[in-house]
Amino acid sequence: MEKHQYTIVIFTENHIGLLNRVSIVFTRRHLNIDSITASESEIKGVYRYTIVLVTTEKQVKKVVSQIEKLVEVLRASYYLEDEVIHQEIALYKVESAGLANSNEVEKLVRYNNARILAIEPDYIVIEKTGYKAETQELFEKLEPFGVLQFVRSGRVALTKQRKELTSYLKEIDKASDKSDKIREWKLSNGNGASTAMWL
Repeated sequence: MEKHQYTIVIFTENHIGLLNRVSIVFTRRHLNIDSITASESEIKGVYRYTIVLVTTEKQVKKVVSQIEKLVEVLRASYYLEDEVIHQEIALYKVESAGLANSNEVEKLVRYNNARILAIEPDYIVIEKTGYKAETQELFEKLEPFGVLQFVRSGRVALTKQRKELTSYLKEIDKASDKSDKIREWKLSNGNGASTAMWL
């Protein structure tokens, strides 16, 4: 079965140890996570995990189904590359010595739509937002000038679908019997595997 890059989006309550339990689901199936990010969502008290991996559709369906069985998980869905809008951020710490009497780095910064965050006596820090291939390309161009440090964030992504899970989460947020509503909703939906076509 052909492998593709998938973005898994998980909405959860904020509980200690949840990330570990989510990671175990991937470990048990011998799946490598390419990147993972976590942040607050637009709903108070609800957090969003964005996980990127390369696998088959059969495997990603099983993983998402297992994740949804975790009590704290409100919803998990997976998406192909063209079903999400995504970006990553990269920071580059470049030696100042390599920039003496050279405007090449300045040209690279402008050409790659990057920006200089800090200028210190011994180094400068450059920021680039874009796709992974774009941040990697800039790294390779900066290498000859002496890259002291390089870091890239995980993917942040928004789905292209019109109807969002947030419409349901807002109902949960307003309800006092939050946990009961989650259980009731999960049971009525069969707690089955999610797909990118969820509406």
